[in-house]
Amino acid sequence: MKIGIYGGSFNPVHFGHVGLAKWVIEHTDLDELWLMVSPNNPLKDAGILAPEEERLAAVREAIKDIPGVKASDFEFSLPRPSYTANTLRELQKQFPEYEFTLVIGEDNLAIFDKWREYEYILANFRIFVYPRRESLSGEAGLSTQWSNNVAVKELQFLSEAPLFDISSSAIRHSRGLQ
Repeated sequence: MKIGIYGGSFNPVHFGHVGLAKWVIEHTDLDELWLMVSPNNPLKDAGILAPEEERLAAVREAIKDIPGVKASDFEFSLPRPSYTANTLRELQKQFPEYEFTLVIGEDNLAIFDKWREYEYILANFRIFVYPRRESLSGEAGLSTQWSNNVAVKELQFLSEAPLFDISSSAIRHSRGLQ
């Protein structure tokens, strides 16, 4: 079974997350897509996060009518902060029969070398990259310095995916929460 891991703070979850999840499950070879709610992303300020159980409940509600898409609290029981390499390692250990694919935004690909053990992730997992409006650079992420020096299992750009003009940080800012 092919499982996509779409991780994030989902602080808050919005129609862009939901629309992309629906598109990914309908237009890729994934059998399921797990929206992995991160309790503590090491690259983000934990002080602005809503409680993890509230974010998880909001994600569950937002995707409840999309077959094949599930909310996951898998990272809640892992050491913090949440490092994707640790999460993927633990997922493989607990579900050895599944093939995991990481789903990330193009903005994250541009800073992927800042992720802990990014070489391990690139070498061992497929990665689906969706475009972000702010970059609109197509496959520019491939020109990053690390791309020539690291083994990559599979990097697939979801160039047909819709662009959603919304972000969680913009929502928080509009509500005076940032």
